[in-house]
Amino acid sequence: MNVLGPSLAPYIRSSRTLEKYVTPIAHWYANLMGYRKMGLKYDDLQVEESPQVQRALGRLTPRETYDRSFRFKIASDCDLHHKPLPKEQWSKPEDDKRYLQPHILNVLKEEEERFTWDTMTVQRK
Repeated sequence: MNVLGPSLAPYIRSSRTLEKYVTPIAHWYANLMGYRKMGLKYDDLQVEESPQVQRALGRLTPRETYDRSFRFKIASDCDLHHKPLPKEQWSKPEDDKRYLQPHILNVLKEEEERFTWDTMTVQRK
């Protein structure tokens, strides 16, 4: 299993009927989690102790790194005061894009390629 964990999203997206029923539940659950009330995005919740995620974080642009740090600062302040942000400052679902996932997938692909090259055996003809 990789850092991102198992995902049924490709299977659900392949079936229009299944997507029609699962999408509202997914939006309801994302709102229920409460991270948007703190101004965070979904990728801000990734476990940072993983070496793959550490390498992916190092590949973020300076602007993305600053925005991520600022979101953590705002969330820490909300947690300190025990109340969420005002409704107009919540993260919007359309702004909640996976900014870290492409970097993590790229790191995983590189590790897989490195493993393939490292374990390759040369055979003489």
